[in-house]
Amino acid sequence: MSSGITVPSWLPPAAPIHPAAPQVTDVVDTKLDVRFDYAHQHLLGTAVLTLHPHFYPQGTVVLDARGFDVKSVQLLGAKTPKTLIYKYDGRQLAITLDHAYPREQTYQVRISYVAKPNELPSGGSEAITSDKGLYFINPLGKEEGKPRQIWTQGETQSSSCWFPTIDHPNQRMTQEITMTVEDQFKTLSNGLLVASKKNPDGSRTDTWRQSLPAAPYLTMLAVGDFAVVSDTWHGKAVDYYVEPKYKNTAKAVFGRTPEMMDFYSKKLGVEFPWEKYAQIAVRDYVSGAMENTTATVHGAAIQATSRELLDANYETSESIIAHELFHHWFGDYVTCESWSNLPLNESFANYSQYLWAEFKYGADAAALVQQQDLAHYIEEADSKREPLIRYHYTNREDMFDRHSYEKGGRVLHMLRKYLGDDAFFAGLNNYLTKNKYTAVEISKLRIAFEETTGEDLMWFFDQWFMQRGHPELKISHSYSNGQVLLHVQQTQDTLFQPVFRMPVTVTVWQKEKPTDHRITITKADQTFSFLAADKPTMVKFDSEGQLLAQLDEARTQDELIFQFYHAQNYLQKYESLDQLQNKTTDFGVSGMMRNALSDNFFAVRRSALDHLRGYRGPSANAVKAEIQRLATTDPHSAVRSQALLTLASFPNDNYAPTYQAALRDSSYLVEAGAVDALAKVPSLVARSQIAALDNTSNSTLLVALASYYAQRGTIDQYGWYLRRLPDLTDIDLYTYLQAFGSFMTQVPVVEREKGVQKLESIARTHPQYFVRLGAYRGLMALVPSQPDLKNVLFDIKNKETDERLKAAYNLM
Repeated sequence: MSSGITVPSWLPPAAPIHPAAPQVTDVVDTKLDVRFDYAHQHLLGTAVLTLHPHFYPQGTVVLDARGFDVKSVQLLGAKTPKTLIYKYDGRQLAITLDHAYPREQTYQVRISYVAKPNELPSGGSEAITSDKGLYFINPLGKEEGKPRQIWTQGETQSSSCWFPTIDHPNQRMTQEITMTVEDQFKTLSNGLLVASKKNPDGSRTDTWRQSLPAAPYLTMLAVGDFAVVSDTWHGKAVDYYVEPKYKNTAKAVFGRTPEMMDFYSKKLGVEFPWEKYAQIAVRDYVSGAMENTTATVHGAAIQATSRELLDANYETSESIIAHELFHHWFGDYVTCESWSNLPLNESFANYSQYLWAEFKYGADAAALVQQQDLAHYIEEADSKREPLIRYHYTNREDMFDRHSYEKGGRVLHMLRKYLGDDAFFAGLNNYLTKNKYTAVEISKLRIAFEETTGEDLMWFFDQWFMQRGHPELKISHSYSNGQVLLHVQQTQDTLFQPVFRMPVTVTVWQKEKPTDHRITITKADQTFSFLAADKPTMVKFDSEGQLLAQLDEARTQDELIFQFYHAQNYLQKYESLDQLQNKTTDFGVSGMMRNALSDNFFAVRRSALDHLRGYRGPSANAVKAEIQRLATTDPHSAVRSQALLTLASFPNDNYAPTYQAALRDSSYLVEAGAVDALAKVPSLVARSQIAALDNTSNSTLLVALASYYAQRGTIDQYGWYLRRLPDLTDIDLYTYLQAFGSFMTQVPVVEREKGVQKLESIARTHPQYFVRLGAYRGLMALVPSQPDLKNVLFDIKNKETDERLKAAYNLM
């Protein structure tokens, strides 16, 4: 699962619990026959479950079933179904069987029920913002411009909101789902479509069968008006379900999937194991994406027009596609046996994003992935440090954090660098082959690598998976008597974190020649020596950039400039630019920055532009001219957009013609950058050009316009803010609503009623908690001029049930 949502997280207070659940019964197979009540947003279902006791004889079976109306429970097998006695508390269904069954004997129960997901208490997390399992989107077709859809989201334990099961990741079942739907709708579920028939009443009944066993949380269905674009891989269907208007660009978004399947299959030595692979984009999705077996669900934002694809970047779409596909080995084929072991799913899926970038786009693109992931983890680690494998947690949803994803991916990269590629991928093959279609703990992964390499790896798994934190290193070097002395101190608080053992490469440059030294750090304070005939030009610790650590590495300005020009990877170039950004008045640093503006890798150019904001160093006019050239001619839209923002940092220079020209750029991102730049340089000509963009369909550009009008707008834009609200993605709504609140400070209080009511309604009722937060902040902006809103905000705060928002409101 990929969260795809970057918003603040607040952990609700609760007592730690032990997550282990007794597995006394196993679900072997599930057959579902479902229909949908659109008016009430109910699912009418019949479930036939084949079960058997795990070990001990069982006379009672307990199933998870949340918020159902249970109509009947019967035992099948005899000529006549036998009605069974049951107890139901709204969350679990305890069924008394006709006798105690031994573990060798299977039995079948049939349950008729009505699932009512909208009547369940609201819940969710930062990663999965709602947990009601089954979602009706625009069920009655009353929301103009929004399709009617039904879809499910089972992770973590929400499949039991729409069918009875044992809702734990250590279960494995085959399944068959029969859906009766309106004939104009497409359906999708796990496995293969094995039957489809039209009914006399104009409906259609589709049956999907998955013959390979998977965990219940990976079960899915989707219904809606989708265009299906077909592809293949090794004779297996590879399909992309999108809204019809995106049919012609579906392959541009998803079309690398077969190549990914080929790459991962060869890299792991295990061919993609499932019957087919489909991906579907749905509206109002509650997560980033979800790796349901054979049928991944994405949020609608992954769809794109031809023009939007000009701004597509690896991080926002292709990396997510890679992530969810890789789950079909790590998560679906081999599954974490408890949410405590979630990194066995998510760390691998995270690392797959690095692997695909490395293979498809090269070392620099992979290093950019690593840099971003490390930064995300370090940001979270400022307030939260937990072991990767957590046997005690407040809530299982807490596991879906930057530890399980970004930290875990970086840990796997260190293991790969330590073992070498051949051993690393052979170990993964061993792990997958021996544990296929089972649920596992972290020890299984360690043992697979130990069996492969013959090496005891307990030290690595203990410090990186079982203990919290990361190394914080202070590094310095000196030269005397033909030796380089490297001093390494571990400065992290070792009362709560270990002293880490770290194999790492140190590169010593003498003039133009690098020499690599492999060292292993084992102590809190350690000095290493290397022979060197001359004083080194540079000494670079962790020259491969593979450590998950925070480094305070002493180097001179000359060393950092040398590092840039002799960089062995993108990370070394970025580090030089970053550490010297405040010294651009120096000729050497200025030259380095200008050189970076013509680097082959876009992220280097973008970084240099960011650091040149407000530049006052040598050849300032020439530097500004180069920035202006990049704003108009760079092939990468992210670089052009950054160049516009950098130009806007020179308040005494008139670049309005460049900004105005950028308003006609082919890229929405560049147009948005031009709007942001023009907000700092008011112009009557620009205002009319910006107004011409008011009807854009692009959410990113709408946010830029909202920010512009909050600073430079008039009451004439009041109706525009209200009219465009339905056109934004949920992520962009978070920012847009705050801009709307800022804009309304310019509107007379007596004319604000409609806008205030809209913000209040969203703050109270929007299904996404972070959108409610954006609306709440929009209202807060109005309090100084409208004090009566304090009571409204107080009431919203008191009636909010989401613990994350309650914590956030208490901080405001």
